[in-house]
Amino acid sequence: MFGKRANSGASGATPLPAQTLTPLQAEPAYGATPAPAAYVRESEARPESYFQTKSMIFSALIEAIDLSALSKLDQESAREEIRDIVHEIVTIKNMVLSIAEQEDLLDDICNDVLGFGPLEPLLARDDIADIMVNGPQRTFIEVGGKIQLTNVRFRDNAQLMNICQRIVSQVGRRVDEASPICDARLLDGSRVNVIAPPLAIDGAALTIRKFKKDKLTLDQLVRFGAISPAGAEILKIIGRVRCNVVISGGTGSGKTTLLNCLTNYIDAGERVITCEDAAELQLQQPHVVRLETRPPNLEGVGQITMRDLVKNCLRMRPERIIVGEVRGPEAFDLLQAMNTGHDGSMGTLHANSPREGLSRLESMITMGGFSLPTKTIREMVVASVDVIVQAARLRDGSRRITHITEVMGMEGDTIITQDLFVYELLGEDAQGKLKGRHRSTGIGRPRFWDRARYYGEEKRLAAALDSSEVKDVDTF
Repeated sequence: MFGKRANSGASGATPLPAQTLTPLQAEPAYGATPAPAAYVRESEARPESYFQTKSMIFSALIEAIDLSALSKLDQESAREEIRDIVHEIVTIKNMVLSIAEQEDLLDDICNDVLGFGPLEPLLARDDIADIMVNGPQRTFIEVGGKIQLTNVRFRDNAQLMNICQRIVSQVGRRVDEASPICDARLLDGSRVNVIAPPLAIDGAALTIRKFKKDKLTLDQLVRFGAISPAGAEILKIIGRVRCNVVISGGTGSGKTTLLNCLTNYIDAGERVITCEDAAELQLQQPHVVRLETRPPNLEGVGQITMRDLVKNCLRMRPERIIVGEVRGPEAFDLLQAMNTGHDGSMGTLHANSPREGLSRLESMITMGGFSLPTKTIREMVVASVDVIVQAARLRDGSRRITHITEVMGMEGDTIITQDLFVYELLGEDAQGKLKGRHRSTGIGRPRFWDRARYYGEEKRLAAALDSSEVKDVDTF
């Protein structure tokens, strides 16, 4: 392959076209320790000479390599081919590099050619929750609920834009000046948002919400202190007895993680249909249909909205409908589905408390242009939603399930709710870590007691409601 040029116009550190790329290798399993090389780029500052040398070698590599032939090789074979060419370039140009320096350069260049460039070390780490790229020179990560600045950098905005295009093209989407905003996902389900120039003034802004390879469970959330054992038992019963659930919380509070946990308790025989903007839910049941919205094409037509998906669900004989995030007029169709034979449907929304979650549902229905009286909308909400689960990220970075709240009914024009479990803050320790406890409010029989009895879960429900926990440990 050496000596063959893929494109006679290629010169300088030109990014490779997206269609020549091969898929990423799988992330390490949850809890596994990545290889040390996966940590070095964001923890060690690179001198400017390193980037100059890398740019020179990369430019020579683009001139020498046959991209069409490289795209036909598997990941390991392509890496070996690049290794041979890089070694030959270093020899021809008389560069003085140690073996370790050559290996570091080779890793970076292979990431540029075969993967997602400087993002690869961050994507390989399972302890990172979010990757936030603010232009080519500044990249932040969230670890343990705290945001940290890294030393990851891109050559220029062209390289960053090329990587953004690679990511979104994997799921049939695009991002450019004509369509500068794009929601997409990685192959493992991690959520991706890109906003490109001219809307992003300082260079493309890329945000990745990473998903762990191994799904978290409610039992793990108990060990991490996100919920008490009794509270987790209540949530398991709620999922099992087909209560209609809305999960409410702020950004990064763990709503989707919690939704994934609740879906573990759906019976294997049920037909489940998920609707999402970017498919990220990881349901393990055998009978799942996954649907995803579609943005408009270049001519501005062909858009499929969340409401279109939810309405179409009703023609697909679903037993449960799961909406990744309710944010618009699809709230009306989801509530209608919950109230017309699709018990056990679930969704998430952004709100800071259960009461605000109910208000947001009401507002989203109004925004959809439905000219219904306020009381009628509230009656629809009460008839449809059984339980609201509130998640929160506290100021020390820990995540907690703060409320399990039941929707009781109406008194006049007011919706009545009651808390089954709440989280109480008790203070903080010497390290600034917040301490608190989950406690039962002592409700004897919740509104869904008869439903629990129908499924044979009333004894478990009574035992869980009688329990109270004060344990508070690590975050999830």
